[in-house]
Parts: sequence; C-alpha cells; structure tokens
Amino acid sequence: MVTLHGEIDHAVTNELTEAMLSYGSVTRPRTVMDLSGVTFMDSSGINVLIAAHQGMSDAHGWLRIAGAQASVLRVLELVGLDQVIGCHPTVEQALAP
Repeated sequence: MVTLHGEIDHAVTNELTEAMLSYGSVTRPRTVMDLSGVTFMDSSGINVLIAAHQGMSDAHGWLRIAGAQASVLRVLELVGLDQVIGCHPTVEQALAP
C-alpha cells in the first residue's frame, strides 16, 4: 500500500514515479494507493497513475485507488481514470478480492 498526503503535482511526480516503479518491479504487483490525504492532483499526477497502472497490468498485477477526496475523485472522473483504475471509498474495500 502507498499512502500519499498533500498535493500531487509537477513538483513531486519524479519522486512518486520512482516509488511506483519500485512497486511495479515486483512480480504480480498488487498495490492500493491511499489518496485520502491528497488535497490536489493535476495532470502530472494523472500521468503517474496511468504509468503505474500500465506497468502493474503488464506484470499481471493491479493498482487500486482508495479514499480519494471529492476534489481528487472529480479529476479522476473527468479524465475517465475511474473507469480504468478501480476507485474505492476505503482501503479495506480496495483490498477486498
């Protein structure tokens, strides 16, 4: 599980990308990204999520999002990412089979 806080924008995407790549290098990576502490996400954050999802899917794993606040969830819905990556209200629901 990856728990994030604050803003996901251009200033942090390099660090976030590196962190997510380490998860993607695991055989059959299964990761829940807890966004309950994220207050803002811009397009660079969306790009990190897409790359992480793609890498984990290619390795026969998955990425799920949990707890996105309304403003962040709205961004995910606007770009249609909620249709590609499972978005769940809680971490527990995201971890359920």
